[in-house]
Order: sequence, then C-alpha cells, then structure tokens
Amino acid sequence: MPAAIQRIQTGMRIEKRILKVLKAMAEVHDMSLGDLIEGIVLHAFEGKAPFGKESLKKIAELKKIYGLTLKASDSHQLIEEPAKPKRRTP
Repeated sequence: MPAAIQRIQTGMRIEKRILKVLKAMAEVHDMSLGDLIEGIVLHAFEGKAPFGKESLKKIAELKKIYGLTLKASDSHQLIEEPAKPKRRTP
C-alpha cells in the first residue's frame, strides 16, 4: 500500500547543469523532478544506488550533452560565480 505523505514547496538552489540532467532523467522515467529527487534521496538514506546500469548510461549521455563535468569529489568545494548583470532593454 502506498504511504501517505505531505509535500511542501521549497526554494532550492542547485547547479544549472545538474538540474538539466535531473530534469531530463525525470522526463526519461516519466515522473516529476520532485519524485525523482525523493527517490534518489531515499535510496541514498539506505546506502543504496539510486540508478541501474541503463540509467547510468543515459546519465552519462546527458552529462555530455549538458557539459556536466562535475564529480562527487567536487561536492562541498563548489564556488558560485557572481551573478551576471541583467541586460536592460531600452
């Protein structure tokens, strides 16, 4: 039986290319981004890998498409670039 839960809206900041890959993977699996992230986190909380071989192959393809070169060893060492000034339209 499915578990009853309560979801909340959050304003989370995330690296742009990581988000693109996550959104694409959610689309591949025909699920929402939130559902994908919940699944990843629940697997991680149990020390389990969230993706199988086929999904990892797809992720590798998507990383190439979106130019994502970051690795797990980069986490907690990322430095955010200053925001680019917005263009003004005359």
